[in-house]
Amino acid sequence: MTRQYNLDKIRNIGIIAHIDAGKTTVSERLLFYTGVSHKIGEVHEGDTVMDWMVQERERGITITAAATTMYWRNHQINLIDTPGHIDFTAEVQRSLRVLDGAVVVFDGVAGVEPQSETVWRQADKYGTPRICFINKLDRMGASFEKSFQSILDKLTPNAVAMNIPIGQEENFSAIIDLMKMKALYFEGEKGEKVIENDIPAQMQEKAKEWRAKMVEKIVSEDEVLLGKWLSTQETRAPSSEGARPSTQNEDLSALVSNENLMSALRKAVLAFKIVPVFTGSALKNKGVQIILDAVVDYLPSPVDLPPVKGIDSKTGAEIERKADDTEPFSALVFKIAADPYVGTLTYFRIYSGVLNKGSYVLNASTQEQERIARILRMHADSRQEMDVLYAGEIGATVGLKNTSTGNTLADKDKPIVLEKITFPEPVISMRVEPKTKADQEKLIMSIRKLTEEDPTFKIKEDLETGETIISGMGELHLEIIADRLKREFKVDANFGRPQVAYKETITQEA
Repeated sequence: MTRQYNLDKIRNIGIIAHIDAGKTTVSERLLFYTGVSHKIGEVHEGDTVMDWMVQERERGITITAAATTMYWRNHQINLIDTPGHIDFTAEVQRSLRVLDGAVVVFDGVAGVEPQSETVWRQADKYGTPRICFINKLDRMGASFEKSFQSILDKLTPNAVAMNIPIGQEENFSAIIDLMKMKALYFEGEKGEKVIENDIPAQMQEKAKEWRAKMVEKIVSEDEVLLGKWLSTQETRAPSSEGARPSTQNEDLSALVSNENLMSALRKAVLAFKIVPVFTGSALKNKGVQIILDAVVDYLPSPVDLPPVKGIDSKTGAEIERKADDTEPFSALVFKIAADPYVGTLTYFRIYSGVLNKGSYVLNASTQEQERIARILRMHADSRQEMDVLYAGEIGATVGLKNTSTGNTLADKDKPIVLEKITFPEPVISMRVEPKTKADQEKLIMSIRKLTEEDPTFKIKEDLETGETIISGMGELHLEIIADRLKREFKVDANFGRPQVAYKETITQEA
């Protein structure tokens, strides 16, 4: 079986944001427009594809990162929708470690929020190129300009607006694409038809102004285009002493074709020099297809990134692997999930080489051999059986005995250990005890499974009080764990605050 899409046609992207900025709503639209799902799931109705856990649907929040694959303009896009809540920060951490690019979603009313800054820093840490989407422009109090300004002030001065809205709040009707200089209307029942039209007369001046800023920002990152532009500036006589010619922006637009601009912008995005900002309203089905185009046009494929570095587990020397099917196999395990139907699912990202069903690989981190009995391509909680996966792809397998998050799977003869994923330490603890003797064994087994799955969830026994203490990233995190123990693992337990072991000591001389 040969590769369906070349490496340069693959995009591994994540959707990251503050809680409630609309990540899952954006993901559901992406799945609908790419034809993966035939109806749009809504978070408030609890029928989304990406938020498939009972706890997620009840609370209307994302808890675990869900992976899926879709196709757009002859490209394969592997998408991970991550949680926004700080308690589930590990999910964002591990997803960003294996992704090549990210779409950062902002609420058009609030702009940059505290968790937006956290996920931005996490993306900086992994050097992830990103594009921004200012969502919810149909909401009362929404302002594109204020939100855009908050990105410039709080996150990066390198943001550049790629489109601007026509109308805001309840009057939000369309967007202006500053690259094509066209007004885009989203028609049809679900906004699936994108209609290009001329920019309304009252918006012409504003659009020219924003386009001039965009062109100038892109050109300033490309030496060839900048040289062209500066040379035309010098040949024109200044209109008054020392003033720049008023036609500077028209010159610039005439000089530089959209193809040149797009290719210069792509290079700048890959080098973290520019962050393009798009806008729309996912709930009202406006502007989402533009994100898909932007992912294909500006975010990196595995080929655009430097080779992955690791340690040769035999010699300890630093080696690297190129994103190529002919290289020795290497993959990083980034997530373990307990599935009630198939057992333990191990998610991995292939950095080099090919993985075949039925083959043996080495867990280079533990030096143990594992057999790949099944290869799965995940669509949230449903699975598609595969015979082979290639470099640059994200997949899952079942039944690995001794593999945990952060381990490297590699070729037996040419092992490599990739950099592990680091997770924050838990911050809050609570006591757990089984209700009956019969639940004791079950409770410990279930908690073990959950700790394998979630590296920020820890268990220990307090030697002084004899209590079993579980620790996590926050109250919500532990609440979800307690809920899962009850529903998924059918364990009856009492939860409460840990006791303090009081001790006696001498306080004064007598």
